Formats: sequence, C-alpha cells, structure tokens
Amino acid sequence: MPTTAAAIDPAVESKPTQRRLADAERTDLSELVDTDRYPLHDVDDPRLQAEIARVREDLDREGCAVLRGFLRSEALEQARQEGRELSAKSYYASRRVNAWFTSDDESLPEHDPRRHFMERTSGFVTRDMIPADAVIQQLYVSPAMKRLVAECLQEDEVYEYADPFAGLVQNVLPPGTEQPWHYDTNEYIVTMMTDIPDSGGEFQYCPNIRTPAGENYDGVGAVIRGEDTTTPRTLLLRPGDLQLFKGRYSLHRVTRVSGERERHTAIFAYSQQPGVVGRLERTRQLYGRVSEAHIEAEKRREERADGLLD
Repeated sequence: MPTTAAAIDPAVESKPTQRRLADAERTDLSELVDTDRYPLHDVDDPRLQAEIARVREDLDREGCAVLRGFLRSEALEQARQEGRELSAKSYYASRRVNAWFTSDDESLPEHDPRRHFMERTSGFVTRDMIPADAVIQQLYVSPAMKRLVAECLQEDEVYEYADPFAGLVQNVLPPGTEQPWHYDTNEYIVTMMTDIPDSGGEFQYCPNIRTPAGENYDGVGAVIRGEDTTTPRTLLLRPGDLQLFKGRYSLHRVTRVSGERERHTAIFAYSQQPGVVGRLERTRQLYGRVSEAHIEAEKRREERADGLLD
C-alpha cells in the first residue's frame, strides 16, 4: 500500500516536542498541578478557599502545613527524572555546624547549645543550573503559585528571590548524609520532595521552640543533645506534596538517609519584599561560591529586626 507524502515528510518526522518554559505570566498550571483539588486559576473557588483556610490553621498551630498530592502523577514523574539528572550538578559540602551556623565561642560554657556542633553533609543544585523547562522552575515563577503561597501566609504578595542561586534550589541528600538541627534565616520556606530514599530522610521539627523574644537555649539544647525526645515531631512527606514551613522559629532537621536512593527536595524561596539576596558567608558555605550580587548586598546589609542570633 502506498504511503502518503505527509507520512514520510522529514520535516514532520523531526519536529521537536514542545516543552513548557518557566513563564512569570503563566497562570494555567493544570498540566502540572492537580487543579481539580487545588484550582489555582480561581482563588475564590470554595475548594481552594477551604484548603487555604486549613493551611492557615495548621501554620498558626504547628508552624507547618502540607498540601497533599499537589503535583499530578505525570508531572511528578517528570520532576523525579529531572531531579535525578540535576543531581550530578550538586555542590556537596561537609562541615561541623551548630544550629545557628555560627562559629564556636569558647567564652560560653561547654554545655551551651551554641557549642554543640553536628556533622552536616548535603548537596545543592542552584537555580542558575536548573533548566527553564524544569517542572520546579515552571512552578516557582508562576503568579498562580505565588498567589497561593501569599494567600496561605496571609500576605498581600510574595516575591521571587533576587538571589541568582538561592531563589530555587534542589536539595540532594545521598545515602549516609543528613541535615542536623538548624533554623532557616527566612521567615518561611516552601518545599516539595520529588524523590524519596529507601529509608530514613525523615523531616522532624520543634514548632516555635524559639520566639522573637528569646532563643530558649535550655529547651533547644535539650533537643539537640537528645535529652528531649517528646518535643520533636516527625512529618510524613511524600513526593509531590507541597510543604509550607515557618523555619525561622522552629528547630528542624532531616534524619540520615539510608539505602540506595537519594532524597531530592525542591526549595521554593519567596520573600515578603522584592530584591532579597542571601547572606554572603552562608551562601559560600551552602553553595561553594558567591556572586557579585551577594557581595554588593552584604555591603548594604542591616541587622535583623527580631534580634535573634542568625
């Protein structure tokens, strides 16, 4: 039987598959997000409003909330494969740190938690290495995603980081690594696991163990030294779940990863003001390099208003 000309047209045969690029004007995320459950295109939809109300309650009570099954299964599989490819670009660093990422102060008593140093080994793939068509890039820049985060956090608006490295990163924890007890420097963080290890890699946290009024060194020290095992809570996270977490006041860690598979987590960093750039020294510690933007921002840096150590 003769074949039609269209069937053998090489131009048709070689036409590349169209890929979505990260687009700061794109509001339709239905290809990636389960919009039947989370209709991001309509913030007034009763289904979305119910989820936002629940998230707000969880954040107020626990400092942590999860939107289960946020990604569609096809998008999750794409994100998982992209994460495995990105893993080869990870910068790994191993060093002993305390929960505040500060240097040792020998003037403090040996029992002080600021003198308790833990081994931290983890990897990061920075935003400048994540392709524009990656699922996590598409999510990060979307105004629908920003609007959801703002609504959940009861903010008028949230902004992408101006930081060329830290706005969006993939955290990579190979077997045998962990993230010890620590705080985040920003008020809140949004994360999504894309690949789960065979065992371990559990997220544990202590809700509001410190406040702007004080560090609560006694309580924090008891957790860090393993004397208090009742305060830490373990949160079951599954790939494709979206997590919102107030990590500046809640001590947290990821337990040691075991087995053969790595633990991959996308970290979406948003801020309440535009133009945020990470601290120079912490950027160097986490990512192994700094940019001119970090150097210039450090010259203009002001002290944090809450007066906490980090």
